Amino acid sequence: MNDPIAVIGGQRKGRTARRRTPLGARLFAMCNGLLLILFSLSILYPFWQTAVLSLSGPNAATTLGVHLWSGEWSLDAYRFLVSYEDIARAYWNSIVRTVLGSTLSVTFTVIAAYPLAKRNLPFRSGLTVYFLIPMFFSGGLIPSYLLIKSLGLLDNFLVLIIPPAVSIFSVLIMRNFFQTLDPAYEESALIDGAHYGTMLARVILPISLPVLATVVLWSAVSHWNAWFDAMIYIRDRDRTVIQMILRDMLTAVNQQAQDIVLESAHRPELTLNNVRAAVVLISIGPIVLVYPFLQKYFVKGITVGSLKG
Repeated sequence: MNDPIAVIGGQRKGRTARRRTPLGARLFAMCNGLLLILFSLSILYPFWQTAVLSLSGPNAATTLGVHLWSGEWSLDAYRFLVSYEDIARAYWNSIVRTVLGSTLSVTFTVIAAYPLAKRNLPFRSGLTVYFLIPMFFSGGLIPSYLLIKSLGLLDNFLVLIIPPAVSIFSVLIMRNFFQTLDPAYEESALIDGAHYGTMLARVILPISLPVLATVVLWSAVSHWNAWFDAMIYIRDRDRTVIQMILRDMLTAVNQQAQDIVLESAHRPELTLNNVRAAVVLISIGPIVLVYPFLQKYFVKGITVGSLKG
């Protein structure tokens, strides 16, 4: 049995240790918590105000000031977006671009990074420098446009997928990650008679989920948010993306633009503020939903992949 005196002594010692917590440490913890709460509110507030604005009626939407709550709720903005053919088509184009572009980007990144991670690769240093040059130097907009035109990709949906298919930064991050893996994995596979393709598909990639998730997230966010290439190379409205629609609505600041957007759909009860807020929310929706599932891999992948060069 436990000695009652020892138990009581241990309890007193624990209470004494708790009492002796320095005042500065407690003040630091309180201030740190308060700062984190304020920082979180500063991030959440724009999303909340945009959501309230998108669900507000026309009178509440045109009122100046902070929109923490609305006295006039309405789903007309979302009904308009669902019925507006250009937005639905552009949203689908963005989804297709993000899925295909991210898949192609990850595939090419793995194909480029895996050989560069091999120290016995001939001309490895020269190839690495060759990959690094485009990170610091580029031909500029006009040569890029002329190249796209000569390839016949103007007003072609592939122009949104093929040119950004390889990210040099992602290649370097993945190469560094591959270099941190234990060579014993590949040596055991070689003993069993596997070739490099089999090792990559069945051994290396399954244990490289952190860096793969990092590259997927980077590529998906880049493709989803991109609008400049669509503005330069795409003329057909049926091939544009949701970010171009959002840009057009955000830059339409006068009453004439509001009439063009809303009266053409026979929805005069809406305001451009409602539609803008609703488009902003649906345009960030997929990324906000995907990010929490990839965040744990993302932190580990970028940390490990950036350590070893």
